Amino acid sequence: MDTNTMIFIVGGLIIGVIIGYFIAKALEKGKASKLIANAELEAKSILKIAKSDGESLKKDKILQAKEKFIELKSEHEKVIFSRDKKMAEAEKRIRDKESNISNELSKAKKSNQSLESKIKDYDFRLEFLDKKEEEIEKSHKNQIKQLEVISSLSAEEAKSQLVESLKEEAKTDAMAFIQNHVEEAKLTAQQEAKKIIINTIQRIGTEEAVDNCVSVFNIESDDVKGRIIGREGRNIRAIEAATGVEIIVDDTPEAIILSCFDSVRREIARLSLHKLVTDGRIHPARIEEIVKKTEKQIEQEIIEVGKRTVIDLGIHGLHPELIKMVGRMKYRSSYGQNLLQHSREVAKLCGVMAAELGLNPKLAKRAGLLHDIGKVPSSETDVETPHAILGMQWAEKHGEKPEVCNAIGAHHDEIEMTTLLAPIIQVCDAISGARPGARRQVLDSYIQRLKDLEDVAFGFTGVKKAYAIQAGRELRVIVESEKVTDDKAASLSFEISQKIQTDMTYPGQVKVTVIRETRAVNIAK
Repeated sequence: MDTNTMIFIVGGLIIGVIIGYFIAKALEKGKASKLIANAELEAKSILKIAKSDGESLKKDKILQAKEKFIELKSEHEKVIFSRDKKMAEAEKRIRDKESNISNELSKAKKSNQSLESKIKDYDFRLEFLDKKEEEIEKSHKNQIKQLEVISSLSAEEAKSQLVESLKEEAKTDAMAFIQNHVEEAKLTAQQEAKKIIINTIQRIGTEEAVDNCVSVFNIESDDVKGRIIGREGRNIRAIEAATGVEIIVDDTPEAIILSCFDSVRREIARLSLHKLVTDGRIHPARIEEIVKKTEKQIEQEIIEVGKRTVIDLGIHGLHPELIKMVGRMKYRSSYGQNLLQHSREVAKLCGVMAAELGLNPKLAKRAGLLHDIGKVPSSETDVETPHAILGMQWAEKHGEKPEVCNAIGAHHDEIEMTTLLAPIIQVCDAISGARPGARRQVLDSYIQRLKDLEDVAFGFTGVKKAYAIQAGRELRVIVESEKVTDDKAASLSFEISQKIQTDMTYPGQVKVTVIRETRAVNIAK
């Protein structure tokens, strides 16, 4: 192929390429213009939609703004209305106060005018009375001068003669008056005293308070009786040994009888049984633990009873030991009459009677409550001293007033009465004890016999506890195993029985049982 042909071909190719390029550009330009046109149309439609959405949003916002404005406006109007209302009420109150003040001022003005007129009238009357007094004084002096001239006596001499005559006449009248009233007092004194006592008794009415020697412990079912008795009666023996109370389990349905002359022991046994039955664990070791806890509980209850009693009677400043003695009275009896109830009754009677006689009722109540504290001995040695003297000694020891101490010591005539409080205590004690059914002499002597029976056992060496049970037909003695051997226990039982036989008077027979127990206790850790 020659060179011209090659050049022609290459030139044709170049021209074809250039023409293709321009054709492609033209085609691309046409597509671009079409795309631009479509984009413009789409933009116009989007703008149109956006414009319509903007209008609707604008309308919604305007509506919301109007609603908010209306709401705020109504709230503002409410606030303004309430404020106006309060201002109107305040103005009304101010107007009412102004009218009241004006009325008061007018009344005060009228009263001032009336007072001024009365003051003027009073001044006028005073002047008139002064003038009259001067005139009367002048006339009186003239009369005295005339009387002195007529009687030929001076005023002082006449006065002395008149005074002497009046003295003699007054002395005679006074003697006659005193004699008449003394006779009348003798006739009416006994009647008035009876009236005061009767009024006092009528104003203080109490129930009969008689302590028994038996308490009934109620149980839910008879199945509990077997658990309380224990295997071969070991539980009952443990309870009796720990409390000194006889446990009687008979055919009485749902009941166990606790028998003992000492109310404190009976109460300890009753509460211990209640705790054991409630807990369900009934065995000798548990029984001893519960009994010890119950004894502490009873001591605390005694203190609480004493505090409640002195608060009820309005007695203040009583020594804690005396309060404890008052609480112990709940578990003591005097001739079958509960000692605390008796002392409360005497205190109330004394307060009423002292008030009737014009004496201090609080001091009388204090002496009435404490008059029998000597019947609550703190040790066996105190039993030998008469209870009135013992109570007086305790009251003196714990800082009671001399009037109270004398009233306590003299209420059974052991010492001389030095205050008016003492006969009141004596009379009120007699009133309380003389009520029908208040006291029973037989019960007191029975309890004393049982105490004496226990005291016989305590007189021997090695005795730890002694309990008189079965109405005094048995004396159960618990000894210390370290001090008393088995052989000594047998001889001790015989010696105690011989001592009772020679020193005491009793019906029937008394069985003496000496119990010696040895324990070995170790703790596994």
